[in-house]
Amino acid sequence: MDAAIYDNGEYLTRNPGWHEGDAPHKARWIADFLITHECGPRHIVEIGSGSGEVLVQLSRLLPDTTMEGWDISPQAHAIAGGKSAEGLQFHHGAYKPADADLTMALDVFEHVDDYLGFLRDMKKAAGLKLFHIPLDLSAQGLLRGKGLLHTRRKNGHLHYFCKDTALATLEDCGFKVLGWRYTHGAEELPNRPLRTRLFNLPRKLMRAIDEDMAVRLMGGASMLVLAE
Repeated sequence: MDAAIYDNGEYLTRNPGWHEGDAPHKARWIADFLITHECGPRHIVEIGSGSGEVLVQLSRLLPDTTMEGWDISPQAHAIAGGKSAEGLQFHHGAYKPADADLTMALDVFEHVDDYLGFLRDMKKAAGLKLFHIPLDLSAQGLLRGKGLLHTRRKNGHLHYFCKDTALATLEDCGFKVLGWRYTHGAEELPNRPLRTRLFNLPRKLMRAIDEDMAVRLMGGASMLVLAE
């Protein structure tokens, strides 16, 4: 997978709108998660902000918080740039450390060739860190086989995680995990493929018994992680 897909428009072609439709759900997940952990940031920076819509939605849920987004893709910045407002700014280019008290990387480091180097650099940023990490590794996903290749081609994922390897990766890069929770995008995000929707009933039934086992077996989840 060539990182040029984020510069030359190929990623946008594969993912029209740059996942804007998912943003209201992700913003709500984040706001609820921050409240649960009694975290009230005054200045949030997002690395890899894409369409910018998560920050737009989050600014409505956290109206007294200053927010900045950074993205290397000119196509993403073209979408996000027009959404700038008072207290909400978007920048094109590699992230430059800011005096933020929360730095977010939402569905980002699985796209990065040197993801360990990316995380170690991010560890140096000010304040707490918030990650949203796709959990592509599950029993049904591995048995199907083609799902990981589809995720690689369409979404540009180069690295694949389950809950345990995601948390271990953050700890290996020097982070102290303060808390985490699953998010269930297969069930909550709009416009999921038919095959995904067909699996949602057994996912929900199994989650009612054991959420962790349901994610390991059936997939369809990501995780939010708060770290320092």
